[in-house]
Amino acid sequence: MTTQRGTLFEQTLYSRELQEDVTLLIYLPSTFSPLYKYSILVAQDGKDYFMLGKIGRVIEELLEDKKIDRTIVVGIPYKNVNDRYEKYHPNGKKHVAYLKFLANELVPYLDQQFPTYQMGMGRALIGDSLGGTVSLLAGLTYPHTFGKVTMQSPYINEAMIEKIKHFPDPHLLKIYHSIGTEETAVKTTDGNIRDFISPNRQAHDIFVEKGFSYQYTEFHGDHSWTYWQPDVPRALEYTLSM
Repeated sequence: MTTQRGTLFEQTLYSRELQEDVTLLIYLPSTFSPLYKYSILVAQDGKDYFMLGKIGRVIEELLEDKKIDRTIVVGIPYKNVNDRYEKYHPNGKKHVAYLKFLANELVPYLDQQFPTYQMGMGRALIGDSLGGTVSLLAGLTYPHTFGKVTMQSPYINEAMIEKIKHFPDPHLLKIYHSIGTEETAVKTTDGNIRDFISPNRQAHDIFVEKGFSYQYTEFHGDHSWTYWQPDVPRALEYTLSM
């Protein structure tokens, strides 16, 4: 059966928090109707998720198989590598402002524009590498706004481990978490080589210990879309299941 295609279009939202225009890539599934309510999936690295992650096709296939709830995808592309670092990295100059943009500007805008559920469990975040990092931090900071987080090979440091340990409301978040078994020497934006898998395994242990609604996958591969793309269907089926 041929998979239907939805509608992908671009909108611009001015952010007071960031003091800049933010491009949004909005995907309405082929079965979209304003008569129904929809979950929202916000994708960091938005252009990558559409082009490399094939997220539109994945959503259509999962909807056709009735494995997920009705979902609108909103991708946020980064302007360049530096822009991505400043917004996604916990130490980035625009990081706090970006989290505020997601929760206090993007969400109200989407709730106004589309028939959304307007509750935390109706909103999911997805991201790879630093995109997974900022998705998790947005969920931990605004758990009543974003109830679901999907992170593929996130950068995890000691400060994030402490945030997870001291998060008081694990029942508010549903988390999908994946990491490659070969991610032992990942070259990061700052030019350093870092072991990703050890801190991710440490985070996994804490998620389990604290009783989060949580699914963890270790795939045989490294830090690249070669392995993230096949993981996207599995991640979204868990995250967006009805």
